[in-house]
Amino acid sequence: MKTLKAVMKLSGAVMLALLAGTGPAQAQPNPVLYLTAIEPYTTPGGSFNRYRYDVLNKDQYPAAMFAAAPGLPPCGSNTNSSRTWVDFFNGNTRQRIYGFCALSSPSQLGSIWFAMPEGSIPPSYVYIELIDRQTNTRYRSNLADTVM
Repeated sequence: MKTLKAVMKLSGAVMLALLAGTGPAQAQPNPVLYLTAIEPYTTPGGSFNRYRYDVLNKDQYPAAMFAAAPGLPPCGSNTNSSRTWVDFFNGNTRQRIYGFCALSSPSQLGSIWFAMPEGSIPPSYVYIELIDRQTNTRYRSNLADTVM
C-alpha cells in the first residue's frame, strides 16, 4: 500500500512539473486556428474571396521555428525559405489548398489566408499543418469554419 501511495504521489508531482513546464522538453502545441475575415479582392487574373485566419496560440512557438533555413530544400526559387512551412487543407477531402513557406516569425501566423474564385463554394472547414522541416514534425490544427 505504501508503494502504491508513493507511486501516485510521484505521478502527481511529475504531472505538475510537466504542466508547469519544468519537466522534460515538451513538443510544441497544435495550432488553434480561427477565421478572422472574408474579403473580396480583384487581380488581373480575376475576382476572389480571401479567407483570413489567425492562430490563437502563435506566441507559444519559438522564433527559431520560423528562421531562414538555407540548409533545407528551397521553396521554388526561394533558397532562404523558413524552417517551418504552413499549409492549408480542405477539412473534408484533406487536399492541400494553399501554403506559406517564408513566414519569418510566429506572429505572422496571425495573417495567414487562402483564396477562392468569387462565387466558389469554400470547403465547410479547413485546417493547417505547421511542418517543421528541421525536425520532420507536423503540428495539425483544429478544424476551422470558412463562414463568419
